[in-house]
Amino acid sequence: MERKHVLITGSSRGIGRMCALAFAEHDWHVFINCRNSLDQLKETERMILASGGICTMLPGDVGSPDDVRTMFDKISTLCGGLEVLVNNAGRAYFGLLSDMTDEDWRAVIDTDLSSAFYCCRAAIPYMVSRKSGKIINISSMWGTAGASCEAAYSAAKSGLHGLTRALAKELAPSNIQVNALACGVIDTEMNARLSTEERAALEEEIPAGRYGTPEEAARAVLMLAEAPAYLTGQIIGLDGGMI
Repeated sequence: MERKHVLITGSSRGIGRMCALAFAEHDWHVFINCRNSLDQLKETERMILASGGICTMLPGDVGSPDDVRTMFDKISTLCGGLEVLVNNAGRAYFGLLSDMTDEDWRAVIDTDLSSAFYCCRAAIPYMVSRKSGKIINISSMWGTAGASCEAAYSAAKSGLHGLTRALAKELAPSNIQVNALACGVIDTEMNARLSTEERAALEEEIPAGRYGTPEEAARAVLMLAEAPAYLTGQIIGLDGGMI
């Protein structure tokens, strides 16, 4: 059976790392990526190789079109292209919109939204040529509901929802499915800033009574990668019933 290939952006830790491990365990060749956390990315590589999996490191800034072109040139040389693209890279900004600098705004939009555009644009031609492929965008419940003091993040994730739905329609005739996983509060470094009291208060607001885990998110992503072709254009919530 021919090995399939997946790129997971932002896979040095958290949801991205767990996705990389999950795909590797299912015998995928995993391309792993990050911008700055190279030591953590190497640890992801070590974990995959230790379990008998196959992976290739592709460090680079997916918010940069030039870096994305370089990454996909390497993918094309190694295997032609991807069967699955997981747009997971993300960053948050906590604070009042009026306090954001131009650089803060651009950094969030570039990482959380523009990166998905650049990677989709690079991945689609190969998928279209094969009349097959899946694009999975890791989003947030705040892309649906919006969050106070996270306006830029909410705007970027809302844009990702729109991109998901529109691109699903555009690519459906080529048998390429595009879906998004709208995560709730997942126990990752992004939420580590919360104090014990803040965490407890937030858990009380979640009907499931707890944070989600990166492993649960990874299982959901793997399910989407293996989902029926008729499932496309969907924003699927993984939020413990919060939204």
